[in-house]
Amino acid sequence: MKKIFALCFTGLVMTSGWSQDIQDALRYSVQDLNGTARFRAMGGAFGAVGGDLSAISVNPAGSVIFSNNQAGATLTNFNTTNRTNYFGTQQRENNNHFDINQAGGVLVFVDPLKKSDWNKFAVALNYENTQNLNNSVFLSGVNPNNSIDQYFLSFANGRNPSEAVPFGVLNDFFYDELFFNEQQAYLGYNSYIIDPVSNNPNNTSYFTNIAPGGNYAQSFLLNSSGYSSKLSVNGSAQYQDWLMLGINLNFHFVDYRQSTSFFEANSNPRYPTGSTVDRVRFNNDLYTYGNGFSVQLGAIFKVHKNARLGLAYQSPTWFRLNDELRQYIATSGFGLNADANNTQYNSVVVDPNVTMIFEPYRLRTADRVTASGVFLFGKRGLISADISQQFYQGNTFTPQRDFSAENATIDNQLQAATEIRLGTEYKYKQWSLRGGYRWSESPYKNHYTMGNLTTYSGGLGYNFGDTRLDVSYSHGWRNFNQQMFNRGLTDTARSRAVFDNISVTLLFEL
Repeated sequence: MKKIFALCFTGLVMTSGWSQDIQDALRYSVQDLNGTARFRAMGGAFGAVGGDLSAISVNPAGSVIFSNNQAGATLTNFNTTNRTNYFGTQQRENNNHFDINQAGGVLVFVDPLKKSDWNKFAVALNYENTQNLNNSVFLSGVNPNNSIDQYFLSFANGRNPSEAVPFGVLNDFFYDELFFNEQQAYLGYNSYIIDPVSNNPNNTSYFTNIAPGGNYAQSFLLNSSGYSSKLSVNGSAQYQDWLMLGINLNFHFVDYRQSTSFFEANSNPRYPTGSTVDRVRFNNDLYTYGNGFSVQLGAIFKVHKNARLGLAYQSPTWFRLNDELRQYIATSGFGLNADANNTQYNSVVVDPNVTMIFEPYRLRTADRVTASGVFLFGKRGLISADISQQFYQGNTFTPQRDFSAENATIDNQLQAATEIRLGTEYKYKQWSLRGGYRWSESPYKNHYTMGNLTTYSGGLGYNFGDTRLDVSYSHGWRNFNQQMFNRGLTDTARSRAVFDNISVTLLFEL
């Protein structure tokens, strides 16, 4: 037996071989601009500003800038629109949902007698979503060259001889006894998409039953939901009146579900003999969950009564993740389950009815350095700027022996990416008017795979005294390539994601 044990339907299987890739690494290392409405309205440029619960996520020294104890929470409406172009056919898909994406509080302790140079301290607890994982993408079009058969052939024939699947494996073992590459070959063989060149158990060569000729009508729907979030335990201290230091201990949580449905049809002339498949439906349901840990260190320097500079370091996040996968395939065509010369139209459904639970793996995400500055116009307003560098090529899957190819791809394709954030705020009586800008460079060396992110934001705040209400709106966009499969059928749709988010924060001074 190749696996330890299995339970069908709600099945449990211990195995290795489910192929994580560069997209999985980026999913948990690229961070959204989430947080309080004030933070979002000012483009997240808070590394030297401080005094905001979400500023702690940029520079942990910012909590000691609070003048009073405070607690608050933020409700956000996330709206994402994805536009795709797949071989000239354009589609549009929208995802809209509400979420409490931030909640936290801070306690400030001041030495009124200033007997020590360390005269002010703060501790804070803040929860934030670091990545909005709710999304919907739909693409369709006529592929002039490639069919889904290339996906299954890439596993059956293997990328090299040692990965090729012997035909005897497909006949002698059940689905839940196979490694991932063998399972994909099993699905392709039992749905009649591929067949072995010979019935020899040692055969490792396969051919396709999808007729050549191109013009394959294909569609692909991706729906995802879940969150990547962190709970920050913060402490900070002020030395005299010019130096502030802080630390965050961050506990990360991942709960991600992704469902994809691929469909292909063609009207090419069928083979004169043998089975010919002309319709394919291939569904995949992935569930990823786990947790992680990271550390942040920060300092803020008061260089003038109206100016501060900040410097912060965010360590890599060390994740321990788990994957569960269910797969289903249905095909139809001529000659299936019948004599090769029979013209009867037949359909085949291959539903293993098994949830594959794979061995846990570890992901080390990119670390980040941020430099910041703010100029204060007394109590009337401010202008702030942050510049960050995130080292995406540092993403690494472990154990290394199992992910050498994936880690080499990350190292070759990803880069250190720059992010610039600008923010401004003007206060008039109880009102605050805010604006912000964010530009985030692509993590890819090839910016065509994923483009730069541009975001504009603005907002209002009203101070009731012990209570404050803040509202923000942000609009951003990024171009990217949407890929259906990471092997075989790797054609992409050129896509554009547009983000429109509204946040409302209610804060209380304690």
